[in-house]
Amino acid sequence: MTSMPPHPEATPAAAPGTTPTLVLIGHGMVGQRFLEELADRGVTGRARVVVLCEEPRPAYDRVQLTSYFAGRTPEDLSLADPDFMARHGIELHLGDPATAVDRTTRTVTARSGLTVRYDALVLATGSYPFVPPVPGKDSAGCFVYRTIEDLLAIEAYAENARTGVVVGGGLLGLEAAGALKGLGLRTHIVEFAPRLMALQVDEGGGRALRRTVEEMGLEVHTGVGGKEIVADADGAVTAMGLSDDSRIETDLVVFSAGVRPRDQLARDCGLPVGERGGIVVDELCRTADPAVYAIGECALAADGRVYGLVAPGYDMARTAAGTLAEALGAAPETVDGFTGADLSTKLKLLGVDVASFGDAHGTADGCLDVVYADARSGVYKKLVIGAAGELLGGVLVGDAEAYGMLRPLTGSVPPVPPEQLVLPAGASGGGAAALGPSALPDSAVLCNCHNVTKGTVRAAVTEHSCGTLPEVKKCTKAGTGCGSCVKSLTAVMNDELAATGATIDTGLCGCFPHTRAELYEIVRTLRLTTFAELLDSHGRPEARNGDGCEICKPTVGSIIASLAPSVGADGYVLDGEQAALQDTNDHFLANLQRNGSYSIVPRIPGGEITPDKLIVIGEVARDFGLYTKITGGQRIDLFGARVDQLPQVWARLVDAGFESGHAYGKALRTVKSCVGQTWCRYGVQDSVRMAIELELRYRGLRSPHKLKSAVSGCARECAEARGKDFGVIATSNGWNLYVGGNGGADPRHADLLAQDLSDAELIRLIDRFLMFYIRTADRLERTSAWLERIEGGLDHVRDVVVHDSLGLCDELEALMAAHVTHYRDEWAETLADPERLARFVSFVNAPDAPDPSVRFVPERDQVKPDLTLLAGPTLPVRTLEGTSV
Repeated sequence: MTSMPPHPEATPAAAPGTTPTLVLIGHGMVGQRFLEELADRGVTGRARVVVLCEEPRPAYDRVQLTSYFAGRTPEDLSLADPDFMARHGIELHLGDPATAVDRTTRTVTARSGLTVRYDALVLATGSYPFVPPVPGKDSAGCFVYRTIEDLLAIEAYAENARTGVVVGGGLLGLEAAGALKGLGLRTHIVEFAPRLMALQVDEGGGRALRRTVEEMGLEVHTGVGGKEIVADADGAVTAMGLSDDSRIETDLVVFSAGVRPRDQLARDCGLPVGERGGIVVDELCRTADPAVYAIGECALAADGRVYGLVAPGYDMARTAAGTLAEALGAAPETVDGFTGADLSTKLKLLGVDVASFGDAHGTADGCLDVVYADARSGVYKKLVIGAAGELLGGVLVGDAEAYGMLRPLTGSVPPVPPEQLVLPAGASGGGAAALGPSALPDSAVLCNCHNVTKGTVRAAVTEHSCGTLPEVKKCTKAGTGCGSCVKSLTAVMNDELAATGATIDTGLCGCFPHTRAELYEIVRTLRLTTFAELLDSHGRPEARNGDGCEICKPTVGSIIASLAPSVGADGYVLDGEQAALQDTNDHFLANLQRNGSYSIVPRIPGGEITPDKLIVIGEVARDFGLYTKITGGQRIDLFGARVDQLPQVWARLVDAGFESGHAYGKALRTVKSCVGQTWCRYGVQDSVRMAIELELRYRGLRSPHKLKSAVSGCARECAEARGKDFGVIATSNGWNLYVGGNGGADPRHADLLAQDLSDAELIRLIDRFLMFYIRTADRLERTSAWLERIEGGLDHVRDVVVHDSLGLCDELEALMAAHVTHYRDEWAETLADPERLARFVSFVNAPDAPDPSVRFVPERDQVKPDLTLLAGPTLPVRTLEGTSV
């Protein structure tokens, strides 16, 4: 290692009476964390902070880079709050990298010509992709896999490609391979080492990983390297020659063979660097120059290593910020020097769990391996046990559920025999996760990204009164990094709440001690058909024989409606007791508006409508004086009907072939579509046909919250399917299914559940997904929130609905089949029954009298509500022109 001269005690401060200037070069994940650490210490309030960023966008989550191909946008990946820089007075220069550092004058020059004088300089320049020096590496169609711009370029080029090769079988290489496969390319992985992810997994883990990857349709070549890139006369890639003289015909090559520290700025200004790269720093992240620091992947740490993981980078950011804060006048603090980091990692690559921790390769003297391998399921687990029985490390492939418990136990003797720790849960008492967080000492690190211990989490509950997971996250930052610790974090929090005597009541409301999901199972299993039965048999003692509340009544009403065909209940929501359970909108099968009138939305499946039906809607709106508006879901909304007019309007619409669009209920609203391949020159599938089929299948399906869907005919995504609860995007091989999207107040892009599905496969998976959501979601919980809350998240949902891990799929499909078979249009059912029609009056004692308070005034050739601004006499409203209305 390159040594460093003796270091001055502190960074020189600015001249008295002047504001010191701190310059940060680089704004990646570590750079952003450094800024947050400065802000937490108040440094941004007493110093000018200037950031020079090479990329055209602020810091984003590079760890989740591949999720771009699953529907997340660059904005979704952003790590900085939109107002973070402005709130803290930080000057961020995007697309303007530093080109020179003059340590004599303490200035930094940017590409734009901007020159900034600094009192302290922090280098967070990260790393650059290593491209093997093979002939033809600069041909058109050769890419690296490092930034969002790289991904955009790959995505564009792949539109005209059929086959791709990824050079590198490590973490980024497998992610790149997954991206190419997701883009529809036949994908090869070329790895010089004898196995995939050679640094993280051993030979057995490598075999299990390779077998699983190959089962996904990727072709793996290990023990060989690239010899040359073959290009055509136009300079575009056509093939790749390998070191064993074999050849792969390909249209695209992605180099993902590791990274190197970006230390050129340091070299140019005379700072010491390591023999293999990296800016030499001490334990406080200071370089040989007392005014210059280096953090993250560009730094060669005090232990002689360059760390390419984000967690060590965050630790270095914390150390440098603490040191600088004290030097710039902040309150003194104990700064933990950075002398090394835990390289434990838990990843999901191509849908495969891979984790390693501690001495994963068993290099310690006298250690033994405890191994469990199941080649059929692609699971491999190895624990390294020391001579005294202590857990030294391990490798987990295919099932990393126990990682959160095993890693904190490293260095200690486990409380159970190690053989039990590798066995699957339920097998002879096996399963590390069964130990629970009580087995961990307070010193155990739960969150490796932020170095948060179990003791810190407990203190957040007992000393800072945190009672929810979001509160614990905000207090400790645990769980806000990679997220792999959230399960253990939640368990510790709940255990601590219970230990302090706090009651963790998960009941739906004051009437029921059960969650909505538990009530669903009770109704389904016992075949209960009324709210009264359920309340009297499973309500809280004090609530039995009562009427329920405004929370549980509509919730149970929805459960009974969704299970009606299966439990023998009447599916019509306004019959008998069911009518009293409904919200206002469901009570009249229409949406109540602010002036007491109602809106009517007929179903228009897929947004497709004939001219004759369009004319009928126009005539109905004209004859009843209704305000007409085209909705965002490709339907037509008719506003302004009095409650007594609803059946009259429905009758006209039903006679013309329309039915209820269920805009009033917690049910499927619409399945939006583009015109697809029938009309569009970009379309690859018939999106309208599929949208109509889906909407007619799931119409009337009652659920915990409203459901929205869309079908796009190509990757251009004109129907905005990724913003829906379940969205479908056409591919040349079939359909990709996305779930958990939401375009409302808390937008979320849907996640890819499965790809290249046939029509039958697509419908089968949607059936299962919707019924599993209805079965397990909380009251008024959208699929987006449910997917983030449910234990195991998307991976668990995929296991259940795609791989049938719980053996529920036949039952879920049967429940959906029952719904489809027994569907009845609520408007038509109401019109056919005089008793049901009797409820649609403004006044029970004067059924023929319209409500005089429902009034309208003209606006833009239509009508709008004539609203009384205050209770009491109607007040005149004076317009800008001075006339009263």
